[in-house]
Amino acid sequence: MEERCFSWRGPVEMSTEQDFRFEMAKPIHAEVKLTIHTQERFFGPGICELLEKIRETGSIQAASRAMNMSYTKAWKILNRAEKEMGRTLITRVNGGKKGGSSTLTEDGIQAVYNYREMDRKLAAVGNVLLKEYGGSFLPVNRNGTSEAEIG
Repeated sequence: MEERCFSWRGPVEMSTEQDFRFEMAKPIHAEVKLTIHTQERFFGPGICELLEKIRETGSIQAASRAMNMSYTKAWKILNRAEKEMGRTLITRVNGGKKGGSSTLTEDGIQAVYNYREMDRKLAAVGNVLLKEYGGSFLPVNRNGTSEAEIG
């Protein structure tokens, strides 16, 4: 005899002898987003990536293009971060026949490094907390056990 039950993907056919199992028995992970702010956010994953792209390309325009971000938005993000931090993050050389260029200052390099280190450590803490408290997020079968695990 067949019965209908619901999985994460909707109704499925199964025999009564089968255990009820979720189709999604994959490890779960915590994702924590680090954002630094005063009254408004000024440093997070977006500007960090922008600074990394500027370092790779030597250009705000090329970096913003690589991120599918408008050039104007990239400037606004950079200016806000520099204003809030009271530091110059990039050195700008205006265009001309050869075009402009931008390079990260020591403060810019240090900001990227520190942000990535804090983000890495925060992700580790998030996963520790998930292991401690995350059992309630795991799907269970009829026996009250879970095939999924916290990764």
